Amino acid sequence: MKQVIVSGMRPTGRLHLGHYLGVIQNWVKLQDEYDCYFFAADWHALTTKYDKTEELKQNTLDVIIDWLACGLDPKKSVIYVQSLVPEIAELNIYLGMITPQNWVERDPTLKDMAKILKTKEGQGSQINYGLMGYPVLMSADIMMFNADYIPVGIDQVAHIEITRDIARRFNNLYGEEFFKESKPILNNCSLICGLDGNKMGKSFNNDIKISDTEEVTAKKIMTAITDRSRLRKDDPGHPDDCEVAFKYWSIFGDEQEIETVRCECEKGLRGCAQCKRQLAEKINEKFAPIRQRRKYYEEHIDEVHDIIKEGSAKARERAGEVLSKVRSLVRMY
Repeated sequence: MKQVIVSGMRPTGRLHLGHYLGVIQNWVKLQDEYDCYFFAADWHALTTKYDKTEELKQNTLDVIIDWLACGLDPKKSVIYVQSLVPEIAELNIYLGMITPQNWVERDPTLKDMAKILKTKEGQGSQINYGLMGYPVLMSADIMMFNADYIPVGIDQVAHIEITRDIARRFNNLYGEEFFKESKPILNNCSLICGLDGNKMGKSFNNDIKISDTEEVTAKKIMTAITDRSRLRKDDPGHPDDCEVAFKYWSIFGDEQEIETVRCECEKGLRGCAQCKRQLAEKINEKFAPIRQRRKYYEEHIDEVHDIIKEGSAKARERAGEVLSKVRSLVRMY
């Protein structure tokens, strides 16, 4: 049997190039090697957006449509919505009972999210019970399918430790090595900054979405930061100081194209505007088939609903098997 991978995303809006490069293209590769469970984490979205749920359903659909467009295959992977697998909530209760408070409080993700919330107007110094329990719910997501590996970036490896700790504690308490101690599997994917040189994100208004049209993509690329020291088109450029545009070329261009851009820039033979127009063409070429598939799913939304329904049913079937064993070990009635 193949080893199991579990991973998910909070549905907060349509996905951007950073999601594709940092996560999704790696998922597409993994689904040929592992039994993969990929989920839209709508319960996790409520930890910080509990009072703004108007777009939650549509955001969940948009995320899954983006996944399908990028190559996630429901015949290879189980694609589901977290809240449609209620077994996760029951497992979350059992795990919450055995998890010491200080384990939760030291979780790096929780610390980061708490800091962000505290800086927002009206939040004060308080975080809600659901957010406090986020690390345990995350562990339930992973342990529900007894995952062998969790795909993460190098900066997220520490986040998996609490899941390993909870799995080990459960096994020790209930006398059987049932739960695996899931290991991180590094994404090793290209990272891409936003158009302003900062981290790409919807809230920063510096992203290029997978679903953007060619025209919108081209317009956005023209706002990308380049070599700030260059004043005229024929001034010698410094590609390594080009904060965004050349970095994008290094991701989307082939070896010959990257070398040509570098050489022409350094010799003052390539203006920044020309460079960005060609870059937009390159990115649009890359995402043309993805956007075409996305349009198909937008026009056949019933297929997406069926994929979610079938994937969630498959997830529930496997979750039920795990939960039955958990209830037995805990000695529930």
